Amino acid sequence: MKKYNKLIIKILITLITMLPLSVYAACSEECNDVAPAVRLVKHGVVPLFQIVIPIGLIIMGMIDLAKAVMAGKEDEMKKSESMFIKRCIYAVAVFFVITIVTLAMNLFTDTNTGIEGTQEWYQCWSSVDQCTD
Repeated sequence: MKKYNKLIIKILITLITMLPLSVYAACSEECNDVAPAVRLVKHGVVPLFQIVIPIGLIIMGMIDLAKAVMAGKEDEMKKSESMFIKRCIYAVAVFFVITIVTLAMNLFTDTNTGIEGTQEWYQCWSSVDQCTD
């Protein structure tokens, strides 16, 4: 178990050091055109996806587990316990999907991969709050 704890700590430290410090530039004209949509995604859809769905999964798992406990059947309790654990894992995975995608996009942005649009995407995403409608 200690081996896994050290591995998790190393992974977290690596991820934290990979996060670039956001330098907020002025809003570009291309970004200004799509700023309302990007702002909606950044401050509306992403938090909804990252917070509400994991909480919903955990609540659904708790309800299933409570039903099985009230029924008193050993088989149902084992099934709902394993389903609850799976839902908790899914909730953690859903929570970190946004972080993983952002890290991947930051890696493409930081390296000269030759992929067009990654620099512009990152500048628009990080400076969308400074854009005027």
